[in-house]
Amino acid sequence: MVAQTDKKSGVIGVVLVTHGSFGETLLKAAEMVLGPQENCLAVGIDVNKGVDEALENVRKAIQSVEQGKGVMALTDLFGGSPTTMSLSLMKSENLEVITGVNLPMLVATLQARSLTLPDLAEKAMVAGQQGIKVAGAMLRKKATKK
Repeated sequence: MVAQTDKKSGVIGVVLVTHGSFGETLLKAAEMVLGPQENCLAVGIDVNKGVDEALENVRKAIQSVEQGKGVMALTDLFGGSPTTMSLSLMKSENLEVITGVNLPMLVATLQARSLTLPDLAEKAMVAGQQGIKVAGAMLRKKATKK
């Protein structure tokens, strides 16, 4: 678990809950773009280890970044263990869960954490979708218009 928190920021917390070290690597990439981030954690889930321990790690991460505005859990795969664990905590935590995390989604989320949790969730989803392009097809289309 990579941890960077500051209780004074008053922003929505962000927890990346992913298989293995994907979330940690994604957070490092976002920090290359935006600089260091506070109230943002990455929790890697190892499906070969105990579910109870993993779930407790996710819960602790959520609680440690919660600043009173809620927490956005960004997970990698709908239906996967990281998403299932995160969803199971929605009853007990002020939490929204978005699946399919990618770098555009994470950057947009980190830049807009002063929004409300529902508005940030919408922004994250849209940014994630808009970040997906078939770049080669776009270039080919552009070349044929010349």
